[in-house]
Amino acid sequence: MTFDAIGIAGSALTVHRKWLDAVADNLANANTVTGTDGAAFQARYIIAEAGEGTSGVYVQGTASGSAEGRVVNQPDHPLADENGNVRYPDIDLAEQMGALITAQRGYQANAAVVDRAKTTYEAALQIGRS
Repeated sequence: MTFDAIGIAGSALTVHRKWLDAVADNLANANTVTGTDGAAFQARYIIAEAGEGTSGVYVQGTASGSAEGRVVNQPDHPLADENGNVRYPDIDLAEQMGALITAQRGYQANAAVVDRAKTTYEAALQIGRS
């Protein structure tokens, strides 16, 4: 059970990395404009699932935000329709920034677990050599 620490924390590192990737993609596309005849950029959300017993956590899949987005009146935009409207993604920047910080902290915490477990295992090997 003690030797599972690196595997469990490693699986969490993978989930947090994929979460960070999804949030970064959402933030990068928050101002992507499309015409009203097309779908808005759809935010991506990671769905995590606990593994069996003590096997860690895994990405079960992803979910997408609304393709409807929000319609904004910008008559001077090249993609504007005859009414002067364009479509933006329905992405809440504050929510995404909160998710970014949470995912980053989770990644850092699990990286620290891997580092401490490695140090502990090395110390155990040293004791065995003595």
